[in-house]
Amino acid sequence: MIVLAGFLPPDKVENTIVIGELSLDGAVRHAGGALPMAATARANGFKRMFVPEVDAPEAALMPDLEIFPVKTLADLFDHLSGRRLIDPYIASADSLEPLFTPTDFSEVKGQEHVKRTLEVAAAGGHNVLMVGSPGAGKTLLARALPGILPVMSIEESLDVTRIYSVADQLPAGTPLIRHRPFRSPHHTISHAGLVGGENIPKPGEISLAHRGVLFLDEFPEFGTRVLEVMRQPMEDKVVTISRAKGSLTFSANFQLIAAMNPCPCGNFGSQKACGCAPAVVTRYQKRISGPLLDRIDIHIEVPSVDYEKLSSERLGETSEAIRKRVQAARNIQNKRFSNGEAKDIVCNADMRVGEVRQFCQLQDEGKSLMRSAMTQLNLSARAYHRILKLARTIADLAGSEEIHSVHLAEALQYRPKILIG
Repeated sequence: MIVLAGFLPPDKVENTIVIGELSLDGAVRHAGGALPMAATARANGFKRMFVPEVDAPEAALMPDLEIFPVKTLADLFDHLSGRRLIDPYIASADSLEPLFTPTDFSEVKGQEHVKRTLEVAAAGGHNVLMVGSPGAGKTLLARALPGILPVMSIEESLDVTRIYSVADQLPAGTPLIRHRPFRSPHHTISHAGLVGGENIPKPGEISLAHRGVLFLDEFPEFGTRVLEVMRQPMEDKVVTISRAKGSLTFSANFQLIAAMNPCPCGNFGSQKACGCAPAVVTRYQKRISGPLLDRIDIHIEVPSVDYEKLSSERLGETSEAIRKRVQAARNIQNKRFSNGEAKDIVCNADMRVGEVRQFCQLQDEGKSLMRSAMTQLNLSARAYHRILKLARTIADLAGSEEIHSVHLAEALQYRPKILIG
């Protein structure tokens, strides 16, 4: 507008983009999505960008783009006219607060088998369903998982930060998200809140959990429609939201951790007496569809912890020690997928059928074991591939290039028929 009015020559704003909300008093206010706009500006050949002062740390994360923080419209005019120059903003990574502070695994008493399961899940990015009575520690274990996940790469951090920027949910003073998100929506959430929506589509919880954890506690209490809309994003790792004005695609490569009681009272299969009729138990468990369960790699029972373990002063293995093993397994996967058409794959759970065929070859003993499991457990083709991915992750944790029968056997134990029916 200033250029059109003749106050500045056009060459003053060449290769320049200006964003911000202009108030009536001339102040330039916050504009959501500064990082994605900066990325688009750079991709389209712009060399410098003027942004609201509060958004400068976020926009400055984009390399090869000069960022100028602007307080008022007058400051912008003074800079462009050469009267009083604005110093470009230099990005700093000092303020990197976590979105969520995880529980340390050493604080979880007992449940060694479940801890091993979550270690496997973290190493390969696998989805998990935990089934157990109330108070067994399912929520505590889920909240400890982020503490053993590998550190995000700079590319993953920028990817996650863009989503939070678009959703206008970047934590104050944290321009770059370096810690994996942990999202735990309540079971009353709508399907639009979970996958995204509104007239101008915004990311939902599954996108806000991108490269992190989506924890759904009381799994069967979520609406059937809410759960079923996750099936496509769990496969495609993206979610597309269509509206009359167009459609938007958001990243949704999340790790699902679900927890549920075995019945409405929670005591089915435990030492406590269950007051639920068999038909009630079946109906409760059938709230989760077979196709959705088939997309969850690991099904694990979480038993109650006895008094001796709860009262023990002995601490378990720390999250830091477990994370080192998880990171070593991820390093193996990063090297495996660094070449060829698999460059877009981050972890074993992301493998497609072609990569499974290439990297998950079984020996004769393993093939015989898998053949028997397919028949006895009545596994689907999807479950077959997911078991191979799990076995590949277990082999990576063991530092083995080949998948041996012991790795496959452990993977198969994570596919028991926990649910009745």
